[in-house]
Amino acid sequence: MSKDRAAVGTDGRPLPILPPERDPRVWARLVRIMFYLPGFMGLLLIKSGEPAGFGITVELLMLSSAAAIVGGVYVGSASSGAGADHASRTGVWSGGLVLELLAVVPFLAAIPVLFHELANSNLLHSKAPGAIDVALGPSELLPMVAILPFMLYQLAGFGTLHFVVPKVVNWIINLGILCLIIGAYVANRQGEFVLERRYGSLLVISMVIVVIYGVLKLKHMQEDYDARAPQKAPKEGKKEKEPKEPED
Repeated sequence: MSKDRAAVGTDGRPLPILPPERDPRVWARLVRIMFYLPGFMGLLLIKSGEPAGFGITVELLMLSSAAAIVGGVYVGSASSGAGADHASRTGVWSGGLVLELLAVVPFLAAIPVLFHELANSNLLHSKAPGAIDVALGPSELLPMVAILPFMLYQLAGFGTLHFVVPKVVNWIINLGILCLIIGAYVANRQGEFVLERRYGSLLVISMVIVVIYGVLKLKHMQEDYDARAPQKAPKEGKKEKEPKEPED
């Protein structure tokens, strides 16, 4: 919460703790990255052939790419100037929530399977006569490590979700994300593609519900804040300009 933001309303009750002001230009750059990168990786995966082990990976990558556009629409609607309403004041926060949960989360869920498929593609890696296959082993899990900084981002208070739900609920949601991603990856490696789709579908549906709730909650919090926030007193030493008398 910024220093100049009031903490107590005119009725004596605490005001909602809104997320801090964020630079929409940074989120706009992230929109471009999240639009092109998952789409490119999805096409690369399809070109590698052998779709039997894809599972739900391509769908997650396409969702990540499409959700980035939706997040950009929210960020583009942000305004704090003349004519700004409650929705436009929460545009950047709402767009950030869409990007975090519907672009980044599906992308992180798709990365482990994507790496395994690309690393073991017979079309991308032609075998020389007499070549010996070398199993990657646990090193295949290295791309999954990116999930851990994301969990830290969410649970340490950087994420937009931190301001929307209580701390306990935030932990439950993010631990659920981690468990579903791991469960979907394990199911993919074991060839249980129906189970993988169930885990992936549950992950996406959960994120959609959280995003809808979060966007509406942010708008409600902004409305509540604007309705009860005390008005700033005019600075001392500044007087209103008197209207000039019409010249004869």
